Amino acid sequence: QVQLVESGGGSVQAGGSLRLSCAASGYSNSGYCMGWFRQAPGKEREGVAAIDGDGNTSYADSVKGRFTISQDNAKNTLYLQMNSLKPEDTAMYYCAAGARSPAILVVVTAGYGMRYWGKGTLVTISS
Repeated sequence: QVQLVESGGGSVQAGGSLRLSCAASGYSNSGYCMGWFRQAPGKEREGVAAIDGDGNTSYADSVKGRFTISQDNAKNTLYLQMNSLKPEDTAMYYCAAGARSPAILVVVTAGYGMRYWGKGTLVTISS
């Protein structure tokens, strides 16, 4: 059974940093895309960042230059380093995996094709 468990969320002031982690179990990421998505209250889910089976990364325009996605295959863990956080980054952040798609497609479609989803970790940024 595949499980994705996010951690690292919390409350920080604007300008601060957080690092999210997504530990995957029962899952081999070879050739598949993994990514981060978020949903703010009253808004639709949006793609934040993804890394595909070829190692290509893609980011939403709103986070480019501030967020970095990475993965440790040995630990089967996906990370999202978030710097220069803004109040508009406040959302529930979800990890997802399992699409055989380019990273850019997964981001712009907010996760089309992703077969597995975590339960999320809450990020709150105060001004």
